[in-house]
Amino acid sequence: MGAHGLLAVGVPPQPLWLLYIKIAILVLSIIVLGLGAYTLSVATLGDDPGALDVFVALWSFITYGGAAAFEIWAPRLFYRIVALVLQILSIIFWLSAWAYSASVAAHVFRVYSGGKLGAAQSYGGALGGCAGLGAIVWVLTIVHLVFFIRACLMDNTAPGQAELGQVKTEAAPQQYGQQQAYAPVQQYAPQQPQQPYAPQQPYPQQPYPGQ
Repeated sequence: MGAHGLLAVGVPPQPLWLLYIKIAILVLSIIVLGLGAYTLSVATLGDDPGALDVFVALWSFITYGGAAAFEIWAPRLFYRIVALVLQILSIIFWLSAWAYSASVAAHVFRVYSGGKLGAAQSYGGALGGCAGLGAIVWVLTIVHLVFFIRACLMDNTAPGQAELGQVKTEAAPQQYGQQQAYAPVQQYAPQQPQQPYAPQQPYPQQPYPGQ
C-alpha cells in the first residue's frame, strides 16, 4: 500500500464515473480546439493564446483519450506513474491556457468596446469561450487526478503484480476495466437427523428376597 500503488503496472480499482469525467474532458477539449483554431485564423496579434489552447486540447487527447484506451483494451500496459505525470502536466497547461485566454479576451473587450470592429469582438468572444471552458476542464482534471491518486494509494498491489492481473477489486462502487470474480456456491450434503437424547439403557431386574 502507499507509494507502491503509484509505481505498479495495471489499472487501479476506479469508480465508473471517472470514465465519464474523461469523456467530458475530451468533449470540452474538442470545443476548445475549434475555438482556438478560429482565433488563430482571425488573429491580429503576434502572440495569440489560441495556439496554447490548441496545444492543450491536443495534449488532453493524448493524456485522457490514451489513458481510457489503455484502461479498457490494454490494462496490462497501463503504467500508473506515466499517467500521473501526464495528468499533472495537463493541470498546469490548462491553468496557463485559460488564464492567458481570459487576460487577452478582457484586453480585447476593453480596447474594442462599444461595438467597434466586429471581427475583434468575435475574436475576444472566442478567447472568452476558451477561457471559460478551459477553467471547467481544469477543475475536472484536478478532480480526476485526486481520485486517481486515491485509487492507486488504496490498492495494495506491489509494483509489477498488476501486470499479472492481480489488481484488487472492490465490490462498490462499480468499476470499469476489471472483472469481478464471484465465489462458487458451496453445496452442502444432507445431514442425518440427530437424536437429541441418548437412548436409555434398560435397568437390570433384581430378584426379590425370598424368591
